[in-house]
Amino acid sequence: MARLPSTTARRYAEAVFEIAQRDGTVEEWLEQLDRVAAALSDEEVVRRLEDPAVPFGERHAVFRALFKSDMLAPLDSLLGIVLRRRRLELLPGIAREYRALYNRNAGVVEATATSAGELDKADVKALRERLEEMTGARIELRLAVDPALLGGVQVRMGDQLLDGSVRGRLERLRERIASGSFS
Repeated sequence: MARLPSTTARRYAEAVFEIAQRDGTVEEWLEQLDRVAAALSDEEVVRRLEDPAVPFGERHAVFRALFKSDMLAPLDSLLGIVLRRRRLELLPGIAREYRALYNRNAGVVEATATSAGELDKADVKALRERLEEMTGARIELRLAVDPALLGGVQVRMGDQLLDGSVRGRLERLRERIASGSFS
């Protein structure tokens, strides 16, 4: 049975994280994996790396060129393995899973705040401080906009959802009225 890409990416990330901890290069791996994932958002890079007509050495050199010789040797090996196995689609997942391991190890909680409109800097700062107070951990906050919320903010931390949106409040009110528990 074939492994799911997320499972495979997680296994690679766990192996890479162990190597990084052993070598004391955890931060460098984080930064370089982020650069690899960002490079793969460019369709031209992906097209060239996946072109079977281009020899493996040339395809691998494309990645090396992104780092101007400051690539970690084990990352160079990982890229070679992924390119040879034609599993390039795993790299963004490996970077994501590595970041999750890094954050867990550093006591950082990832959260996504979705609001109906753009939040200003003061609101973001206040939200981050409140979440850090609630969790007792440092918060890595990503922002998203969804006009369907009407107003307010939804915050997702792992599998926990804190819904302070107008849409969420209206849905809860509708449920209370429908169940007859409105008083």
